[in-house]
Amino acid sequence: MRAGLEPAVTGAVVASVTVFDERSLRRHDGPSEDFIDRLTGATLEGAVRRGKFLWLPLADTDVVGSRGTGVTQSLAGLPHPSVRLPHPSVHLPHPSVHLPHPSAHEAVVLHLGMSGQVLLRDRRTDDALTRIRLELDHPVLGPLRLNFVDQRIFGSMSIDALVPSGDDRAAGLGSDSRLIPAQVAHIARDPLDPAFDDRHFLARLAGKNTTIKRAMLDQTLVSGIGNIYADEALWAARIHYDQPTTTLSRPRAKALLVEVRAVLSRALGEGGTSFDAQYVNVNGASGYFSHSLNAYGRQGAACPRCGRPIVRDQFMNRGAHYCPYCQRVR
Repeated sequence: MRAGLEPAVTGAVVASVTVFDERSLRRHDGPSEDFIDRLTGATLEGAVRRGKFLWLPLADTDVVGSRGTGVTQSLAGLPHPSVRLPHPSVHLPHPSVHLPHPSAHEAVVLHLGMSGQVLLRDRRTDDALTRIRLELDHPVLGPLRLNFVDQRIFGSMSIDALVPSGDDRAAGLGSDSRLIPAQVAHIARDPLDPAFDDRHFLARLAGKNTTIKRAMLDQTLVSGIGNIYADEALWAARIHYDQPTTTLSRPRAKALLVEVRAVLSRALGEGGTSFDAQYVNVNGASGYFSHSLNAYGRQGAACPRCGRPIVRDQFMNRGAHYCPYCQRVR
């Protein structure tokens, strides 16, 4: 999603904002009118990611109150956008009101939750279950529409303050800036982040008194792996998901980190793992890494390495998929 958004949002001006469902602003500190007024007229500077959080930094504005002078729409509580809405409520700010505006130290923060999508469209294309819509004017690509679609409404958009990353390195993938949204600052770096510190990660992993898959899903230790890619990396490294971290040797931990990076890189190259229509890129296309899975979702099938059946165990209200022969607790 970040790679798809970057060329479309960099340098784009937010011409208008429509909020169809205020529940998608649960992480925004303020009502929908505040989100709309502060974002209308803003210029987006790029797309940056850390783990499963994405943010669009906002350009600085010298003139207070220069934003929010366009039409703002709040359609919270009305039918989803597949239904034609003839008369949205229109709010025009009073000329004497100086609206708050983002600065170079703020960003739009997006999280997909379980079913969120960010879809780039032309101005004539609607998507059912759109919760928030941004109309963009790009200096090269022209008018665009960004639809934040979310079936289960676990995802969110918000405007958040940017704070120092804390380690004097670029805060995320996609920008050299050392600033990160405050609500993302507690999230650890992911293994594909150029500033990821292998030694620091391995030292913290060795100090954990838990099991290896639980550690891999701990977003304060390492981010972006998730259940599917944890199973795939553990299978590739021949490590059992319930292996205690205190008994995992440093060479095996380093080998696991290599496999994590390999799995994530291949998955990104293939557009992710799409098991249903919810998991798509910004153009609505499904990923095809599901065809490359060796362990996840393959219970009962032959292990590609030894031919014995893959097993699925209950794990943290989900599943752990592994080969009992290749992946033993040591």
